[in-house]
Amino acid sequence: MDKIRIVGGKTLNGIIQIGGAKNAALPLMAASLLTSETLRLSNLPHLADITTMVHLLSELGVEVSMNGDAPDGGHIGRVFGLNGYEPKNKMAPYDLVRRMRASILVLGPLLARWGEAKVSLPGGCAIGTRPVDLHLKGFEALGAKIELKEGYISAFAPNGLKAANVLFPSVSVGATENILMAATLADGKTTISNAAREPEIADLAYCLQKMGAQIEGIGSDTLTVIGKKSLHAADYQVIPDRIETATYAVAAAITGGDVLLKGTRLELIESVADVLMSAGICIGEIEDGIRVSNPSRRIKGIDVMTEPYPGFPTDMQAQMMALLAVSEGASMITETIFENRFMHVPELCRMGADINVHGSSAIVRGVDRLSGAELMATDLRASISLVVAALAAQGETIINRVYHLDRGYERVEEKLTACGAEIERVEG
Repeated sequence: MDKIRIVGGKTLNGIIQIGGAKNAALPLMAASLLTSETLRLSNLPHLADITTMVHLLSELGVEVSMNGDAPDGGHIGRVFGLNGYEPKNKMAPYDLVRRMRASILVLGPLLARWGEAKVSLPGGCAIGTRPVDLHLKGFEALGAKIELKEGYISAFAPNGLKAANVLFPSVSVGATENILMAATLADGKTTISNAAREPEIADLAYCLQKMGAQIEGIGSDTLTVIGKKSLHAADYQVIPDRIETATYAVAAAITGGDVLLKGTRLELIESVADVLMSAGICIGEIEDGIRVSNPSRRIKGIDVMTEPYPGFPTDMQAQMMALLAVSEGASMITETIFENRFMHVPELCRMGADINVHGSSAIVRGVDRLSGAELMATDLRASISLVVAALAAQGETIINRVYHLDRGYERVEEKLTACGAEIERVEG
């Protein structure tokens, strides 16, 4: 099993190219099941989760072709043509779904277009319970019959889905995406209330519009969809990855660096940028990107609470904790999204961090410096938080189980090495 070795204490200076957003690309790929024509997606990142989705769609009968690099400055992003002419089966098997929670997103398109679907209950990172109840209740509101049996979700709508008013009792990104896709082919006008507002959902909605869907309220918490008989081909470019953007911004800050993050936009990380500036980090928009610098190497302690978008993202909580571990004074981080997302704390403490967890909050007392150690990654965002911490630590750090990292960050070693980091992958 591969490991990552980092010798810390190097200042990051240079340019990092930000790739396409994994969390936008996965639902966009699932949307290819909504049409018999080809959906051409550009700027897809090179990630394990993208590969898993390709395998899943291929299993369902989607013809997937890779067409080289993206046009118009799409740089590193791949271009996929996805043609869902007719599925060879309507079942997403456990072996593929267990690897990635986003696999549940094929349920809505399959059900909407073909009137039936069978999808294994999903897997992914073990960061707490992420039930699919909201997805299933949304499909039931649209007239589907749902059965749970032997670890599979079976959904039936032999006469097609019917428009409805779908009100989510709590905000769910995945459920919003699934119901939004299903509603594009439902008969009538569907209203989705208390919808998630993440940029990835807006990205999905804009792509669906290019495919012929009629959607109003994009970017708000109320989406209105008038169903169509069918959708058509489209070309669409995936938005930049806001979590990758914010992660490298934190990496620049913790090392006292000066880094240009190219191919991204400040508006995508507004809540994170506000927190970083409160901590004393310089961050501003430049042409085709963002500049992040921390020449003083000072980091002020601050309080952070994760919230649904546009609040501070839970996917940045671990990285921010690594930064605040070497801040001046005390900070408090409160996690409101997932109940088991402090698994990185013991590993950071092994590096000398002073962190105490009390329920859903962690008290972080800044220390002068962290020390290298042998660490174990527990999930995707925890993995990258240990990388961030190791970049600033004194001495050598070895991070085990980096397969988590490969699910969400492409070419980490290459991007950081180009900015002066001493980091390498060690084959296990």
